[in-house]
Amino acid sequence: MLMKKHLTPEAEVELEGLATRNGWTLQHAVQSGIDNPDSSIGIYAGDSDSYELFSRVFDPVIREHSRYKMSGHQSDFSLEGLPTENLDPEGRFVISTRIRAGRNLAKYAFPPAISAEDRARMEAEIVGVLSGLTGELKGTYHPLGGMTGEERQKMVDGHFLFKQGDRFLESAGVNRDWPVGRGIYHSPDKKFLVWVGEEDSMRIISMQEGADIAEAFTRLKTALDAISGKLDFASDEIRGFHTACPTNLGTAMRASVHIKLPLLAGQPGFERICDELGLSIRGIHGEHSEAVDGIHDISNKYRLGVTEREIYQGLYNGVRRLIALESALMKMQRPGVSVRHARERTRRNGVARTPSCRGGHGKPQLRRMKLP
Repeated sequence: MLMKKHLTPEAEVELEGLATRNGWTLQHAVQSGIDNPDSSIGIYAGDSDSYELFSRVFDPVIREHSRYKMSGHQSDFSLEGLPTENLDPEGRFVISTRIRAGRNLAKYAFPPAISAEDRARMEAEIVGVLSGLTGELKGTYHPLGGMTGEERQKMVDGHFLFKQGDRFLESAGVNRDWPVGRGIYHSPDKKFLVWVGEEDSMRIISMQEGADIAEAFTRLKTALDAISGKLDFASDEIRGFHTACPTNLGTAMRASVHIKLPLLAGQPGFERICDELGLSIRGIHGEHSEAVDGIHDISNKYRLGVTEREIYQGLYNGVRRLIALESALMKMQRPGVSVRHARERTRRNGVARTPSCRGGHGKPQLRRMKLP
C-alpha cells in the first residue's frame, strides 16, 4: 500500500491536527487504507486543499503510482495524424467503448467530505448546467432517489449507472447520505451520460457499442467543451484536474473497451502483455470485479503525465495489438499453443511494434515488445 509506505512517523507527527477548510484531516484521508489493508493506494482527498495540506504524503504516492515527476500537467485532445478507423467493424471482439473524465467543482468539498446541504446545492448547480445542453448531448436527469431499486439495478446491469460504493469507498466516506444527491443524466440513446455525486462530483461519459474509439473520444471532448465554460473545476498546473482518488489526477480520463479475449486471457503472459502496453485489466462490473465469459474491461493505466491524445493513442494501439494476438490464437487453436507462439506469428505479420505512452516525459515512443 502506497499510503502506508509514505506515511512516515515524521510525516504523521507533522500533519496531525491539521484540517482543510472543509474539515478534512489526515485521519479522514487515510481511513480507507487503515480499514482495508489490501488497498493498493489507501488515501483519498476530501477537497482541493487536501493535496497541498497533506502533500508530504500525497505527492510521493502520486509520483510512485503515476511515475510522474510533478513537472506540470498538459492537455491535448487533438487526434490529428492519428488513426481513427474502427478497429473491429465486424464486432467480433470489442463489445463496447467507454471514455470518461472525472471532475470536481472547485467551490465544494469532494464526495468523501461534502456535507448533505452542499451535496444538494452541488447537484442542483450541475443539473442546471446539464439541462442547457443541446444536440447529441441533450438529455434528461434522473435522481437516484426517484428510482425504484429495480430501475436502478437495471441501469447498473446495463453498465449505465454506478452502484453504491464498495468497502474502499465506504471507508473513505463516499457512501454517506446514499442515495441522496446522486443521479444520472443521459441522452436518449445513452451515448452521453453524466454521473452526479459518485466518487467525484461528476463523471462525464461517452460510450457506445462497438470499437469506434475516435467517435467516443470526440463526443467526450464536445461535452467537456460545453460544460467547462459553465462550471469551475478543481485543478492546478502540476496535478491537473483534482479527483478524490489520487490515481485519477491529471487528465482524470479513463478510456476503456469491453473486449472478448477468451484465449489470450487464459495465457500466463496476458497480464504482462497488458502491462507492457500501458493497459489495466478489470472485470466488466468495475474495479475489484471479475471477467465474465472471457470479457474483460481494458483501459489506460495512467491518467497523469500523459495527455488525452496519448491516452487515445495508447488504447487504440493496445486494443489493435490484443485483437491481433487473440486472432492468432484462434487460428492456431490446438493443445500446446501459447501466447508466445501467437506473438511470434503476429510479429511475422508485421504487428509487433507497439507505442508506449510511458517513454521519456510521457511522449509516445515506438519500441519492440519483449516476449514473456
